[in-house]
Amino acid sequence: MNLYEHTIVARQDVSPTQLKQIEEKYSKIVEKFDGDIVKLENWGLMNLSYLIKKNKKGNYIHFKIKADGKIIAELEKNEKIDKNLLRYLTVKVKAFDLDTEYFKKSEDKESFIK
Repeated sequence: MNLYEHTIVARQDVSPTQLKQIEEKYSKIVEKFDGDIVKLENWGLMNLSYLIKKNKKGNYIHFKIKADGKIIAELEKNEKIDKNLLRYLTVKVKAFDLDTEYFKKSEDKESFIK
C-alpha cells in the first residue's frame, strides 16, 4: 500500500452540511476500494492566490490516505465531475507527519506577534 496526501478545495459558498457531505462522499470511496484514511483535516475557508472560477476563497479538506493507485484514480474521476470542487491535488509521500497541525486555530497568536 502507498501513502498519499490528498487535498480538495471546495467552493467558498458551500454550506457546512454540504462540506460534511463532500468529506463523507470521498471517505466512502476510499473505504469502498479497501483504502484506509489515516487522518482527515478540515482546514477551513482560506484565501486563494488567484481567482479560480470566479472564487476568491476556498474550503480546504485534507486527507492522509493509505491505499493503492486505483483508489486515487477513482477519487480523481469523481472529483472531475463534482461542481462543488474547484481544485484537487494528490501527492505520494514516504511517511505521514501526523503530529503537526499546520492550519489549526490557536489562541496563542499574541505570542507569535511579539
